[in-house]
Amino acid sequence: MNLYTSNVVPAESASATSGARAYAWIVFALMFCLLLSDYMSRQALNALFPILKVQWQMSDTQLGSISGVVPLAVGVLTLPFSLIADRWGRVKSIALMAALWSVATLGCAIASSYHEMFVARIFVGVGEAAYGSVGLAMLMSIFPRHLRSTIAGGFTSAAAFGSVLGVSLSGIIATHFGWRWSMSLMAIFGFVLVIMYFFVVTEKRLARTRPGEASGTPTYGRVRLTPRALFSSLFPSRSVFCAYLGSALQIFIQGTLFVWLPSYLNRYWNMPVSKAAVVAAGLVLVSGMGQLLCGVITDRISGDSSLKRWNMAIAYCLVLAILLAIAFRLPPGNLQLALLAPAVFFLASSFGTCSAIIAGATPPAIHGSAFATLTLFNNILGLAAGPFFTGVIADAVGLQDALRWLPLAAVLPFTVYLIGRWCYIAEARRN
Repeated sequence: MNLYTSNVVPAESASATSGARAYAWIVFALMFCLLLSDYMSRQALNALFPILKVQWQMSDTQLGSISGVVPLAVGVLTLPFSLIADRWGRVKSIALMAALWSVATLGCAIASSYHEMFVARIFVGVGEAAYGSVGLAMLMSIFPRHLRSTIAGGFTSAAAFGSVLGVSLSGIIATHFGWRWSMSLMAIFGFVLVIMYFFVVTEKRLARTRPGEASGTPTYGRVRLTPRALFSSLFPSRSVFCAYLGSALQIFIQGTLFVWLPSYLNRYWNMPVSKAAVVAAGLVLVSGMGQLLCGVITDRISGDSSLKRWNMAIAYCLVLAILLAIAFRLPPGNLQLALLAPAVFFLASSFGTCSAIIAGATPPAIHGSAFATLTLFNNILGLAAGPFFTGVIADAVGLQDALRWLPLAAVLPFTVYLIGRWCYIAEARRN
């Protein structure tokens, strides 16, 4: 007779599981705050443009360059740095990146000229380059599969919250204490988080937290892939390519609205610049909340089913298109704002869904590189392309008409998600 058939979980095992879950959420909170610091450091300088323009006699081109060089560095370096982190170690890489962007932010505070500020901002981008992808990969490794959309949506929503906090707090601090203190306090916040991270997050503790990890070794660094094998692992199927592409095309809409909403409110609502900025910031916060909650909803409905995740991505995109189409056909006013708010809620709704699909189809050892690839798609085809092409159309027909055509852009990710769902079903049948 087998004496070990009982389903009762030993008290020690239950206690260990509870402790592992608690530790995973502590790590999540710390990583969320680090991403918050990342975007606060990135966006804080934007609120200081009027001061720097007068104090250093800077042109708009120079102001734009010290802002744009950060996402440019992130876009160029995210994939190679993520590859290095996957091999060298995610825990060490994250600590180094956070320390670097904090030091560089402090460099911005003590810069005495445009050229010094430009160099410091380059290093802010270098430090931030792979944090989002590597941080998400590390979090995915310590949470179960059925929470992947929640974790992806919740973690990346810190970008929206950090952007708003960075701009608003920077302006307030600069008004009372001077612009150098704005950047200094952003750097100090980063240093405090790095110290906390150093003492809280270790490879051994993460290994004990990973679901299904019997060994205490990290999941990265186990394989050494040739470039061809790496490419095949990053793009293992047509459905995964559709997840990369669909996410980027939906982010195209988000990037457009984040950049052009303040101008739209100023030109067509006759709002003062300051009020337009506040209203736009409120909509950005709604978008961040939507990114978080849509991840939670997706996990609740989908569980471990990738097919249901595709269905959720399609549904989110359809709702986004309908709400935007109605909102921008209405005249400026409270009713339009009432529809814009739920519309922006769904702007990044599919990011957590697509992240979970990609994580489920790629090897854990290269998840940092996989999410870096997703970041690359999102930045080039989404955040960079959206504002630019909308600006070109606005020059031809006006900003209001350009935004009225924006809901048609949702047809592209909607179509890609439909194709991805069809490809996934075909691939599942073959396997």
